Amino acid sequence: MPAKRKFKPGTHNRSTVRIIGGRFRGRRIPVPQAGVRPTSDRIRETLFNWLMPWVASARCLDMFAGTGALGMEALSRGAATAVFVDRDRRVAEQLREILADLGCQDAKVLVADAERLVYSALGTFDIVFLDPPFGATDLTVLCTLLESSGALAEGAHIYIEMNRRQPLPDVPAGWTVIREQTAGQVRFALAERNCKVTNEV
Repeated sequence: MPAKRKFKPGTHNRSTVRIIGGRFRGRRIPVPQAGVRPTSDRIRETLFNWLMPWVASARCLDMFAGTGALGMEALSRGAATAVFVDRDRRVAEQLREILADLGCQDAKVLVADAERLVYSALGTFDIVFLDPPFGATDLTVLCTLLESSGALAEGAHIYIEMNRRQPLPDVPAGWTVIREQTAGQVRFALAERNCKVTNEV
């Protein structure tokens, strides 16, 4: 494993999140100063217990990456690749630095608006992490965008996180919410894309 490297002062605050399983277990990821809300250790542990049958060799997409904790946890647990998307260049640069420090060569960081990116150009994904800032976007619209993008593999799993007061979004036809839970002020769920989508003339 590459030697640990100290991050430059001023690029993050003193808060960190911990990778909780896999080859990077125990490594700390700094939380940027840009108002990023990382998914808690407790929720990530539950989520990856849910994802255990599918995460090995998966192609992952972290749509609102922030700290990158979700995508990095997936890589730590054996995911084949991960694409991290964040529109803040400073956050994206920190993600690249952390991924390089971890030796993750099968990861890509894109500076982009997650609601405007052409996902089909990136290939297909088995697992998608959909964790936007609370109240900043319409989750139903984002789920529809994902389904219509052509970027979801058959049998893909989509993680959705929102404020506890929000109802689950309306998911596209062919998706089934297979898990749902609340923790503190957070509601989180896992949907499965379980029907083959075909183009009809």
